[in-house]
Amino acid sequence: MPDNELHQFTRLILVRHGETAWNVEARLQGQLDIPLNPRGLEQARLTAEALAHDAPDLVISSDLSRARQTAEAIAAHTGRPLQTDPALRERHFGLYQGMTHGEVSARWPEDAVRWRSRDPDFRPGGEGESLRMFHARCVDALMRIGQAHAGRTVVVVAHGGVLDCLYRAASRVEIDAPRSWSLDNAAINRLLYTSSGLTLVGWNDTHHLDGLAAVLDETADR
Repeated sequence: MPDNELHQFTRLILVRHGETAWNVEARLQGQLDIPLNPRGLEQARLTAEALAHDAPDLVISSDLSRARQTAEAIAAHTGRPLQTDPALRERHFGLYQGMTHGEVSARWPEDAVRWRSRDPDFRPGGEGESLRMFHARCVDALMRIGQAHAGRTVVVVAHGGVLDCLYRAASRVEIDAPRSWSLDNAAINRLLYTSSGLTLVGWNDTHHLDGLAAVLDETADR
């Protein structure tokens, strides 16, 4: 990194929202507004506690409930302002939204083949976003955030598909390549932004969630 960029980088801490009932059911949420379930709310709390040590300057979130609820916990615990940005929403899956992968395959088997193969120009359900459209939206949003907050630390709360696009951008992985990395709910992921682009620092850290099962069991016993 050139010396003149050393003081211009933006620390970007990416967080996938906590768990929802539809995550458990493996349903395609897309841009439908599904809230966190009890486990997701606890994941958000633990993530907020973990990120307090990073002393972020602000939190920016997708405006969908599952991301916003996660971001609200982080903003409240760190005492930082919260902004929402619709450009951080999950991919729009068209008619597939609300269905499981099995249901999609049963109703549209030929389309499902194109979808599973990560065809960059395939639009799910005929009206959803193609991977190419979605990737451009996500990367443009994060580059805009990085540029606007140079020298600061920003927590960005979004969705699995969004984080997948951002991992690919930072790692220079093609959008149609098979995924070989994890995208766990409430995992902490770290990138750096400079005028040269995005750099991957750390990915899918879930150590702060290690005690989650015990906490939930204790709560259930009360």
